[in-house]
Amino acid sequence: MKKIWIIIKREYITRVRNKTFLLSTFLFPLFMIVFFAGSAYLGARSVQQNKIAVKDESGLYKDKLKNSNSAFYGYPEGVTQSNYETEGYDGLLVIYSSSGTAADSARLYSHKQMGLTTDEAIKNQIQRINEDRLLLQEGISRALLDSIRQQSSNEQALNYRSYKVKGSELKEDNKALAYGIGFGSGIIIYITLFVYGASVMRGVMEEKMNRIAEVMVSSVKPFQLMMGKIIGIAAVGLTQLLLWIVVLVLLTSASSLFLGPEVLQQAQEANNSLPGGMMQQNATALKMMEVRTTLLSANWGLIIACFLFYFLGGYLFYASLFAAIGSVINEDPQEAQSLMLPITMPIIFGFIIMSTTIENPTSPLAFWGSIIPFTSPIVMMARIPSGVPDSVAYWQLALSMSLLMAGFFFTAWLSGKIYRTGILLYGKKVTWKEMMKWVLVKR
Repeated sequence: MKKIWIIIKREYITRVRNKTFLLSTFLFPLFMIVFFAGSAYLGARSVQQNKIAVKDESGLYKDKLKNSNSAFYGYPEGVTQSNYETEGYDGLLVIYSSSGTAADSARLYSHKQMGLTTDEAIKNQIQRINEDRLLLQEGISRALLDSIRQQSSNEQALNYRSYKVKGSELKEDNKALAYGIGFGSGIIIYITLFVYGASVMRGVMEEKMNRIAEVMVSSVKPFQLMMGKIIGIAAVGLTQLLLWIVVLVLLTSASSLFLGPEVLQQAQEANNSLPGGMMQQNATALKMMEVRTTLLSANWGLIIACFLFYFLGGYLFYASLFAAIGSVINEDPQEAQSLMLPITMPIIFGFIIMSTTIENPTSPLAFWGSIIPFTSPIVMMARIPSGVPDSVAYWQLALSMSLLMAGFFFTAWLSGKIYRTGILLYGKKVTWKEMMKWVLVKR
């Protein structure tokens, strides 16, 4: 154990003192902020408003299509498929009518791809006009119809909330928060498995190519060398992760500094009051108060504890396999890619399952994905923010953790058998079939 500790200490100190570690630790949170802000900005800018010329043979839709961010409607005279572009339009919407009083079909013509947003906006507008026409035919006045639509579109007047019912206790259910935490946790673990797993593999490869491993195995057993490297890099990753959590907690705590006591009191009163009035007077303060309250409503203690477990458990499970791959690779990049494929595919598959698990955390696919060790680090963290034991029963969480720990012991044993032979093997291309023979050989 003392020799393993020496290797762990060497790996940890060497990597923590590296400038790359310091830069990535403090720049990663900034990068994530810029990434999400940039994605939102580009998403907003990517919505292009297309000018649509409308030729309505029925007369039912003229001047009734409302402009949106994705579509601007015009009604030029004499527009056809051959001249709509010369008139300055991007597309032509033709509403055909054989009788001249009722619409038979609607067709959109354009020389370029309009995009799904524009297409959906046009279909929704046509559907809305059809609904209005049918309601007016039933005797509902235009003034009453406009009043109803105005009231139904007022989200603040509805003041919608969803709650989880547990006996006589009601707890507000925030799906957006669970979605954000689940997706964020899953993507961090997904990236971590690749980044730190590849770091273990590269470290083993470098020591093998530089013949450092030959010197080290004369003093320590190959298994001790492998475990020391894996645990040392795990400690580096855990240090980096804890620093990120500290930064997140500080930012969350500092958010209250931007809201004075009076503003917080007004927002709280507005949140508890009836619709209208103060809610509209202090909308900004209310929104900030809701965001802060929503963040604090999550069970951060359980989420962080489980995240740390699955972060380390997933890393240890896969790092052993990456170390085994690194021990048999010489200097051929294609050889590394072919051997890594069986390891990386389950990680990618876990990410795919996570994307559906966030929407339905109690589905059979989500259950099995969170139990099987190959995918559980990513998938389970997508389920936990939805609630324990509401969405994830305690026995499911315990079973998932137990299987992940057992999986790590198995992969460590399996990789140790491969590492022992591969680290001293040079100039030979090794296949998975041959590595399995090393595992089955008793020594």
